[in-house]
Amino acid sequence: MNNETSKRPATRRRPAAKAITGEWCVGILGTDAVGAQVVASGGLRLRAQRAASCLLEPAAGDSVACLRIAPDEVWIMAVLQREEGTANIVGCPGQMRIAVPGGALELEAARVGVRSDELDIAAQKARVASDTADLVGRQLSVVGTSLKLVGSMLSSVMDRVQHFSSSYLRTTDGIDRVAATHVEVEAMQLMRLEGEHTLVNGRELVKARGAQIHFG
Repeated sequence: MNNETSKRPATRRRPAAKAITGEWCVGILGTDAVGAQVVASGGLRLRAQRAASCLLEPAAGDSVACLRIAPDEVWIMAVLQREEGTANIVGCPGQMRIAVPGGALELEAARVGVRSDELDIAAQKARVASDTADLVGRQLSVVGTSLKLVGSMLSSVMDRVQHFSSSYLRTTDGIDRVAATHVEVEAMQLMRLEGEHTLVNGRELVKARGAQIHFG
């Protein structure tokens, strides 16, 4: 038995895997002659690039924290401090999506601006509350099953208005006045004018024409 055991090949042990190590450093961000980002840390000037997790875009003069994996591989991980007056820009290359499953997302600022070539908003319920609102556009289309406007005053200025509806009902408590150079009212079947006092005034001519005309 001892001889058989001594003839078995010895089992080789695999060397333990080693993790890739990195070195942290802090420096001031600048740019070189070709516009590449350079971090000055101590006596070193290291070319660096922003890590994907660093959403705040670094600017020249920022104090940044970097991770050095290799002599030629330095990543800007975070912006520690920046000079007053430098704009804070949050961005990332490519597509970006902010998801808050089961929660709420709120934006709070003195002014919020949105600039886009195309803006899509999809919601089951939308509500906009504002003391003053301005909507400016070259072409505006509103499509809805029901449209309701409630206000104390409505003022519109149009070069041309064209309206079509299956049924049109208008009620005015006060004065309903139309002033135009030429007014035409046409009914396919019946036109009725009724009032407690009805006045028809033609400065030069009043003409009535029909197969039968009844007064009284």
